[in-house]
Amino acid sequence: MRSHEIDYQLRGDDLQFVEIALDPGESVIAEAGGMMYIEEGIEFETRLGDGSEPGQGAWGRLKSAGKRALAGESLFLTHYTNRGGGRRNVAFAAPYPGKIVPVDLAEVGGRILAQKQAFLCAAMGTRLGIAFNRKFGAGVFGGEGFILEDVQGDGLAFLHAGGTVIEKRLMGETLRVDTGCIVAFEPQIEYSIERAGRAKSMVFGGEGLFLATLAGTGRVWLQSLPFSRVVDEVIRYLPPSRSSD
Repeated sequence: MRSHEIDYQLRGDDLQFVEIALDPGESVIAEAGGMMYIEEGIEFETRLGDGSEPGQGAWGRLKSAGKRALAGESLFLTHYTNRGGGRRNVAFAAPYPGKIVPVDLAEVGGRILAQKQAFLCAAMGTRLGIAFNRKFGAGVFGGEGFILEDVQGDGLAFLHAGGTVIEKRLMGETLRVDTGCIVAFEPQIEYSIERAGRAKSMVFGGEGLFLATLAGTGRVWLQSLPFSRVVDEVIRYLPPSRSSD
């Protein structure tokens, strides 16, 4: 199924949302709870599966939803369709401060691998699944874990990430990255985990015990402020709880 052709605008700076314009009959899929507003004429329905295979039966949709649950996502996706007579808008907001990254899947070979919970929304026809990292070290110690989101199609998909997001193009190069700072990468990029230097650096360097290594030729998207880092800082400064006598 070819993805619907949608137009969009990114609004805001550090607290962004994406406004998507739908022609009559066009649809977009999104994570449950991500919608900001819909204009008159937009109808929505929560379903199992992404709808990329219209003839898929209930068992197929259930398997697809089960894979998303393994990736830490909701079992359900919400489908928004313009049933009105003219162009109508629907908007989606990221759940925490950062940037929204539009990715034209047709320009990146039809597939990207993303960290868990990075997916925000996409044109109808986009296939959402999971990819298992084959390297044990990456699975155990990587910020993305053993399971990555597998986003496939030929249309627009939108990811969200914390802080500032940059796109780097590797040309047969190797890049070492904090494990939590990876947003997404093209599937031909080799992803592995290695120790962060010598034992003294690992313990006292403040950069964690392990770093991610991205190698090859392709695109990589990085975030400056992983949400996990924000949570760790908040917990660090919380007053200690007092036990009741």
